This record gives sequence, structure tokens and C-alpha cells, in this order.
Amino acid sequence: MNTERINEANAKASGKIAIEVINKHIDMLANKYARTMKLDGFRKGKVPVSIVKTRYKDNLLEESRQQSINEFFANAIKALGIEEKDVIGQPLVSKFDTDESGIEIELKIGITPNFNIDDILLCMPKFEPEKITDKQVDERLEQLAKNRAPLVPSKAQKLESGHTAHIDFEGFLDGKAFDGGKAEKFDLTIGSNQFIPGFEDALIGMNVGEEKTIDVTFPENYQAPNLAGKQVQFKVKLHSIKQKDEVVIDDAFAKAMLGDKEENTLATLKDQIKKDLETESKMKLYNEKLKEEALENIAKKYNFDLPENILEQEMNVLFNNELASMKQEELEAIRNDQEKGKALREAQREKAQTSVKVTFIVDKLAKQEKISVDDNEVFQTLYYESMMSGQNPQEIIEHYRKNNLLPAVKMAIIEDRVITHLLDKHNGLK
Repeated sequence: MNTERINEANAKASGKIAIEVINKHIDMLANKYARTMKLDGFRKGKVPVSIVKTRYKDNLLEESRQQSINEFFANAIKALGIEEKDVIGQPLVSKFDTDESGIEIELKIGITPNFNIDDILLCMPKFEPEKITDKQVDERLEQLAKNRAPLVPSKAQKLESGHTAHIDFEGFLDGKAFDGGKAEKFDLTIGSNQFIPGFEDALIGMNVGEEKTIDVTFPENYQAPNLAGKQVQFKVKLHSIKQKDEVVIDDAFAKAMLGDKEENTLATLKDQIKKDLETESKMKLYNEKLKEEALENIAKKYNFDLPENILEQEMNVLFNNELASMKQEELEAIRNDQEKGKALREAQREKAQTSVKVTFIVDKLAKQEKISVDDNEVFQTLYYESMMSGQNPQEIIEHYRKNNLLPAVKMAIIEDRVITHLLDKHNGLK
């Protein structure tokens, strides 16, 4: 076996796995299966080894080759003086030639890169937090009061935006009622955008007691395929109109919001609202500008060797994402032109390098700053996002699980928390 350390993050091992080694594994596997296998005509555990070898020849050869490669890999790590914990991902098999004498093999081995990030805060942009005004606090306070106000009967006879319509409705597609399109005595606030576009607007101007048929079109991306993009009719009856009651904004309101404690006053509530608005303003700035700027700074500042196997893996992900966004004729062109496909994949290299580099840095920072994310938080994130987009949470979670996408979601959450933490730290907010 020949081994070579290419750089800090990559090594290479080449050599020959003799046929005797492979045959030894075949014998061991055949004996093992013969002792446990149940085959017609034989008692369990009494199947002759020769029959196992004959009947399962291809399976035994494949499994023995894999075991031999694993041994070769383990010996290569020892020869290179690399600790197992520092090996990352599966090795790339860059040569695999078989003949009667065995297998000529070459493995490229990825090693977790070692780098220094003590000056990481220099990558974090500075900013001045927004100064929250009394007017902003009062506006939020009024909105809170409005949201908590109970609905009461309105004297209005004609429905307007802002009113709550107490209605019956039933939806029809091609003249037939569809599932989920019917409700009775339903309260719908006009202007809340709770229903599909056009529904609430079509009710404005209705009189109490009036019945009306309206035409609306479901969005193209609606979660129910049988309704997506379809024009439907709704029969609606307006029973009554409700509106929000007036709410007095005082210490009693503050206690209702914060808890019935003596120290909870209107002034306390305003202080809390101000803090909430400051946090919201900061996170808006972080999410829309500063996090991306911080990641760009990190990618530019640090340069170190990257494991080729991880880089190739990321290139495959980006390449497949690119293919998934293509039209059918573009995909056909790629399938019919191998060189075009290779060029498109190679075009992902720079982006993949940046992504892999930042991932290593963020992972190291997360350990350094003791920031972690458990599986429940990943599921909660997916659940919330699928609910917000009108998709089935269980189906989305299962899709991510089956396609091994959960680690990527977890890493995205960790990255978000790490950069938020560092921005706070650099700007004296922690």
C-alpha cells in the first residue's frame, strides 16, 4: 500500500487487494450464512457451505469486496497517522480495476480541516440599532388592543372592510360541491386575507340577510391539486355584521396582557413593547442584510484546504438542484450531451467551495460558542413552515426524512443562530 498526504484536508491511498483476501472474506461470509440460513430441503443451520457459495455467488463477492475495501481504508488511515475522528465522509474511489489477481484500488480520503478563527468578530458588520419612538410604541399598543377587543353586533346593515361577516357559505366546482368548501355561522373579518384572493372583496357591500353567488379562482399553488388554478362559485349568506368593541388602554389592560401582578402597569407594558420592537427591527436588519454580509466576509477572509469528497458531494447537490429547476427541453439537451452536463456540474465548484468552507467554519463556531439544535427544533421548524405554506406538515417531514435532508435543515438553523449570536456580540448587544 502506498499512502500520501496531499494537503491538510486530503490524503490518498493506493495499492492492491489480493484475491486471497477477497476469497478469505467469501469463505467467512459463506460459513456465517450457512449457520443461520433456512433453505428448502435443509434444516436451519445445516445448509452446506458449497451450496451457499454457488447460490449466492454474486452477493458474497460484492459483500466480500466491500469488507476488503473497508479493511484497506482502515489500514490506510493507520498508515497515514490519521485519527478516525478526523476522517470525514466516505472516501472517493478514484480507481477500482479488477482482474483474476484481485483489485487495484485508489482511495481519496477526506480529513476535517484545521484552521484558526480567533478573529472571527472582524467579519461581523457594525450597525446602529433603530431608535424606537413613542409613536411606534403607541401604534403597536393600539393594534394589541384592537386584536384583543371582543366582537360585538354592529348597527351597520352594509358590509365594509374591517367588519366581521357572520356567514354561511358553500363552494361549487363545475356545479358540484367540493370537500372543505362549506361552513355555517362562520365569522370572517373582511380585509384579513384569511380566504383565497377575491373572496373577501366580493362580499363588500352585501346587506344583512342578503344571499349572493361569487366567482373566485384558487391560486395555482393551492395545496389541494383538484382546486389549484380552478374557477369556482361560492354561495354566501350574510346573517349579521360584527365589529370590534372599544378597549380601554390602561393598567387593567396591561395586567390582562402581562399577568395579574401589581408591578404590571401600562408603563411596564410600553417598556415591553419597546423591547419587542427593538428586537424585531434588529432581526429584520439581520435577516435582510447583515447575516448575508457576515457570511460573505467570512468566505473572503478564511482560506484553507477542503476535503475533496465533501466538495464533490456539495457539487452534486448544487448540480441536481440546477437540473430540478430546468425545463424539459433543457434537461433533454443535458442528457444528450455529456460534456454539457460536466460543464454545468463544474460551474458549481466555486459556489460549492464557499458553501463547504462556511459550513466548516460555522460548525467550529457552534462548538466554540456552545450553540446546538436538537431534532425537536428541526421538526418544529418544518412543521411551522409547512403550515404557513399550506402544506401537510407530516408529509413534508417524511419527505425530508426519506431524502436525508434533516441534517441540512439543522445546519441552516445552527448557522442562523451562530451568526445572530456573533452580530449581537460584536455590536455589544449580549
